[in-house]
Amino acid sequence: VVTPLALRCSALDCCQMTDLLYTEKDLVTSLKDYIRAEESKLEQVKTWAQKLDVLSATATQDPEGFLGHPVNAFKLMKRLNTEWGELESLVLKDMSDGFISNLTIQRQHFPNDDDQTGAAKALMRLQDTYRLDTQTISTGELPMTVEDCFELGKIAYSDADYYHTELWMEQALKQLDGGEESTVDMVTILDYLSYSIYQQGELERALDYTKRLLKLDSAHQRANGNLKYFEYQLAKQKKVEAEEGLKEKEEREREKREVSEKKGRPADYLPERRKYEQLCRGEGIKMTPRRQSRMFCRYSDNNRHPLYVLGPVKQEDEWDRPRIIRYHDILSNSEIEKVKELAKPRLRRATVHDPQTGKLTTAHYRVSKSAWLTAYEDPVVDKINQRIEDITGLNVKTAEELQVANYGVGGQYEPHFDFGRKDEPDAFKELGTGNRIATWLIYMSDVPSGGATVFTDVGAAVWPKKGSAVFWYNLFASGEGDYSTRHAACPVLVGNKWVSNKWIHERGQEFRRRCTLDESD
Repeated sequence: VVTPLALRCSALDCCQMTDLLYTEKDLVTSLKDYIRAEESKLEQVKTWAQKLDVLSATATQDPEGFLGHPVNAFKLMKRLNTEWGELESLVLKDMSDGFISNLTIQRQHFPNDDDQTGAAKALMRLQDTYRLDTQTISTGELPMTVEDCFELGKIAYSDADYYHTELWMEQALKQLDGGEESTVDMVTILDYLSYSIYQQGELERALDYTKRLLKLDSAHQRANGNLKYFEYQLAKQKKVEAEEGLKEKEEREREKREVSEKKGRPADYLPERRKYEQLCRGEGIKMTPRRQSRMFCRYSDNNRHPLYVLGPVKQEDEWDRPRIIRYHDILSNSEIEKVKELAKPRLRRATVHDPQTGKLTTAHYRVSKSAWLTAYEDPVVDKINQRIEDITGLNVKTAEELQVANYGVGGQYEPHFDFGRKDEPDAFKELGTGNRIATWLIYMSDVPSGGATVFTDVGAAVWPKKGSAVFWYNLFASGEGDYSTRHAACPVLVGNKWVSNKWIHERGQEFRRRCTLDESD
């Protein structure tokens, strides 16, 4: 159950990111002002130095004759007693006060270490989901420096994610080898790289990188220790291989192949990860031509509802089992902007209900910001709620408030169910409105790349289209949960995704969607 609990998080929404851009712009302006002030001060010192250089050169040619003139004598006294003191004050004057003051004020809005780590993990998540290699990312339209690649590798290393450590440290090394200048030295990169490769079971490669490191720094203590250990382990491995028979050799080769196949991303808690990411890329969608031929677009008046007899809604079948329907042109641009305007000031990291502890908590599998809007806050929200009721025919008075969510780049919500399962009997107990019978999801932005809603159990993918809404039932008419509705929000690769959703509950639907024991109904 998602709630608007205000928590500090690593997932910055687009509004915060936009604010940070303007903060940085303001700091750059302040920095330029400081540079101009320093240049002005330096110009004054320079002018003074040039004037005195000419004067002293003339004076020292004939000191007695120069000082024989009373005006020159007076001016020398004045310069040494007064003007050099003024120059000293000018040189010591700190021109950075305005810049430092502005920086101190703005620093309270800066992202922290968790935010930076979150951004790095989002980049690696996109890399995995959309199969982007490090070379493509690093040398794209927005090239990454050796320092950038090294930082990503370090963050992966701190999580014991040696797969991504290797990828990004290798990219950093490749760019150093290509002649790029960097404050990160090659020895440090090789140190991380050799150890991450060793942790993945590749002793020979780890040894090669360690030898390369020692050519650059023969006194490196850890590398010298690793060299001896790697050589010992390799010698031991070769001795065993030399003594074993044909059968054992075949077994060892098989083990090597298994290690090679398993090499890659760390062990995952999500069993359907591969299917989820395939669908996010638009692969593995299981819609046969025969089933597709039974999918239609139509104008719907919702059983001759008075509002839609003359102006029916555009309805499109997105999927058949479970039945997922898209309604086009549900929200106007002005309504979307009003909803976003109401939500932006209160966007907080989305939380989920933990069935084991019963508490609300943030979760690594849901990276987004959300806010809740009540019907009485603004006529637009009330109109949207009424529109949902008119189109679906379901009572929304017992539904949860309209939730607005923003997914920035890398924002996602991994596979989940909207309804409470049998092992979560108290999931919605505090609401007193029964289980979530249906989901209404409105797309409030187009997404240039990524951001699909995918249904992992049935192989369906629904792509965002601004102003449209998708609707599906989470429960069969019998009240049992429909496990084929397990779905996820794919990471946003490029752009910014805004959605709003309405979770409709069982109470109030007794005469609108009658119960039946037939789950196929």
